[in-house]
Amino acid sequence: MSAVALLTYNVSKEIRLLGSARSDNVQWSLVQTQVEFLEFVQEVESDPVDLEQMRQEFDIFFSRIATVKEATVFEGLRADPAVRQHLDALTQFMDQAVRMIDAPDSELLQQVPRLAVMAQEIGPRVRALGNSGLDLYARQADAQREAVARTMTQLAVAIAALIGVLLLAILYLNRLNGRIYRRERENKQTSTRMSTVMSTSLDGLIVCDADGLILQFSPAAEGIFGFKEEDVLGQEIGSVIVPDHMRKAHDAGMERMRQNGEKRVVGKGRVKLEAKHREGHTFPVELAIQSATTDEGEIFVAFLRDISNRVAAEAELVAARDRALAGEKLKTDFLSTMSHEIRTPLNGLLGNMSLLRDTKMNPLQERYVGYMETSGRLLMSHISDVLDITRYDAGKLSTRSQPVDISALVQDIVDNQKGTATKNETSLTWRWRGERMNRVLSDHDRLQHVLMNLIGNAVKFTRRGEVSVTVENVGEADNAELLIQIADTGPGIPADLAERIFDDFVTGNVAYDREAGGTGLGLSIAKRFVDALGGEIGVQSVVGQGSTFWVTLPVKPAGAADDKPKQPAILLPTRPLNVLLVEDNEINRIVAREMLQAEGHSVVEAHDGPQGVAAATETHFDLILMDISMPIMDGRAATRAIRSSNGACKETVIVALTANAMPEEQKEFLADGMNGILTKPLSRPALRDLLGHIGHPASHATQSMIDITHSDQARDALGEEAFVKLRSRFVSEVDEFQNWLESGEAHDFLEISARAHKVAGSAAVFGAGPLGKTLKQIETAAKVGNVDDIRDSAARFAASWIQTKAQLSQ
Repeated sequence: MSAVALLTYNVSKEIRLLGSARSDNVQWSLVQTQVEFLEFVQEVESDPVDLEQMRQEFDIFFSRIATVKEATVFEGLRADPAVRQHLDALTQFMDQAVRMIDAPDSELLQQVPRLAVMAQEIGPRVRALGNSGLDLYARQADAQREAVARTMTQLAVAIAALIGVLLLAILYLNRLNGRIYRRERENKQTSTRMSTVMSTSLDGLIVCDADGLILQFSPAAEGIFGFKEEDVLGQEIGSVIVPDHMRKAHDAGMERMRQNGEKRVVGKGRVKLEAKHREGHTFPVELAIQSATTDEGEIFVAFLRDISNRVAAEAELVAARDRALAGEKLKTDFLSTMSHEIRTPLNGLLGNMSLLRDTKMNPLQERYVGYMETSGRLLMSHISDVLDITRYDAGKLSTRSQPVDISALVQDIVDNQKGTATKNETSLTWRWRGERMNRVLSDHDRLQHVLMNLIGNAVKFTRRGEVSVTVENVGEADNAELLIQIADTGPGIPADLAERIFDDFVTGNVAYDREAGGTGLGLSIAKRFVDALGGEIGVQSVVGQGSTFWVTLPVKPAGAADDKPKQPAILLPTRPLNVLLVEDNEINRIVAREMLQAEGHSVVEAHDGPQGVAAATETHFDLILMDISMPIMDGRAATRAIRSSNGACKETVIVALTANAMPEEQKEFLADGMNGILTKPLSRPALRDLLGHIGHPASHATQSMIDITHSDQARDALGEEAFVKLRSRFVSEVDEFQNWLESGEAHDFLEISARAHKVAGSAAVFGAGPLGKTLKQIETAAKVGNVDDIRDSAARFAASWIQTKAQLSQ
């Protein structure tokens, strides 16, 4: 458009120039110059000569020449060299003629002939001047016309381009208009859909502006809060749905958002809050808020859902869960109690049989005693099976990662079952398939239980056949996986039974005349153990052809075994011990007393907890054997009473005698201050080992910092992985306390007491009795503000920690 305007201006200017006839005036002046010259010549040549008229004609001609020489309009003409020559000649002529014309008449008459000759001579110059001017202005006129034509052409092109651009603009605008139309239609459809969604949504939708004023209130919101949309539009949302006790927080949040834009709920997902109904009662809602920017400013869209029913259902589920947990605890407590109630008479039975073997018996009596011991151990095995199931189902079945020699383990089990296999006329063999991988990291006891059960079942149910065990590493070097298969040629398992063979109490034959007995818990426990080890167990069987049980276990290679394994030293007491036996069951007291006296130790008996506490307060004993379940005062309370007193046995080793084999309970015993646990039924080897460690001075010197029995019990209760992590945390905790205590900075007595008490509690978990004792001394000294005692106790603590830390690392 700018180009068209410029070209239009140029065309108009050219037209104005053409319309001014400027060149025509110039040409007319040149022609008039010739005419004036001819009239002058005519006067010069007239006869008689009219001097006055001649002078007048000369003056006119002179003025014409002067105009050509000086006028601006002739500037272009004077620039031409030829014209310049003509003007010079004419100027010379005029200079000569002027002198003649201006002379007196007499002289002028005499000069007329000469003037006529000069006029004739200069005539061609006058004509040449006129022709040159005409030619020059003709060329200029042509150039000007060409310029006008060129400008007109450019203007036409520019106009055509403008028309083309306008056409393109029209097409684009038409296309853009189509888009706008489609977008408006889509927006209208979207708006319709949104209106439909809002009107049919089960969640309430409330739209507010930046000031919290309600702009929209959906039908679902009307149903939730009891308000009509027309009643709440324009009202502040806090006054409509926010409970009174939350109004201050709501108003503060709105003010904070208006001042600095801080949004604590907007865009944060779902939150649970309380809302207020029109009738005034509050109820739980689930709220989600998002913000959006519109032409009118920022708006907030709130989605609300009444979750009263869900909250009630969740509360009911929590209550049901609590009832289930309570039931689970009751079951655990029942099993623990039954374990105690069954193990207590078993302890007396097996203990008395152990004592009976020390008497003189004939072969028949020894055989009968052996039968009774076998039955007792079988009953104990059934109790252990039930407890293992309870531990697994409660998520408390722990495993331990330790080096296991697979070849030796399988060989021992095969050797153990050789007798039964020979009796059943069955061959029992085993072999490695592929490259051997003897030593791996796994739980020896759990794996032994699984393989003993599977191999034992195969041998038990196979008559005059074969049982083969194969072991193979089907994994890779860094991700080893053992595949153990036990194949037999026994009767096989029906398909319906194979699907539930690993369930509890499944025996396959419940008839009274079945050949093989069992509770049906062996395979279910084996499956639990395999699951705990991270493996899988299964069976493939064909009735009449045999069965193949398989187990896969992820393992890690273990280092080579020590070629010279250290044999554990058998420690014997170097002196008779004075033992306090606290036991309410008479038979168990008799058994324990007879065992202790048979080892050469003296025994003082207490029938319940208060008697035990009284005896321990008055007399120093080398060892206290404390029953757990007793009337009036149980063993845990009695132990706490002994430890908290200043009696003679405050620091004496106290070992629990318990039939409660649940790990979490044993952990509590240790936390109460007991140094170890002996599980009923009491065995002479376990008792002898305990007495040896207490009564042997050298052993006491090396073992005094850590109670191994206590530590092992904690390991069993926590599991190997958790125990190692907790032990590492304990070491860091003690190191941090020592560095803090020895930093040289002034510490508050209450803080010293609190931190020492905390570390002492951790030391008790790992059986670090001496260390805990020094920490208790620091705690006591800090409570009374005795700086000297704190310093002395801190020195003993540092020395004790060096030895304790070394033994913990072993």
